[in-house]
Amino acid sequence: MEDTLIKNIEKIHTTKMGIERIKRNLNLQTNGVVEYCKEKILNKNCKIYKEGKNWYCEIDNIKITVNSYSYTIITAHLLTKEN
Repeated sequence: MEDTLIKNIEKIHTTKMGIERIKRNLNLQTNGVVEYCKEKILNKNCKIYKEGKNWYCEIDNIKITVNSYSYTIITAHLLTKEN
């Protein structure tokens, strides 16, 4: 199933607000947020699964949420023990 997300990696994008939210949540200093997330998603160790309308990608203590229809990165955040 995760093949669908990988095959459509070029469609992945986010909004201006999404960039700021992801940078803040992950403590990133780069404006290349989309490329950063794509690299994480393409990593062979990334756990990709779909729940409802979203894809979830977990790797390196990070969880990335991507809308499965628009391929918009909704958010990304650091995982805690409760996640």
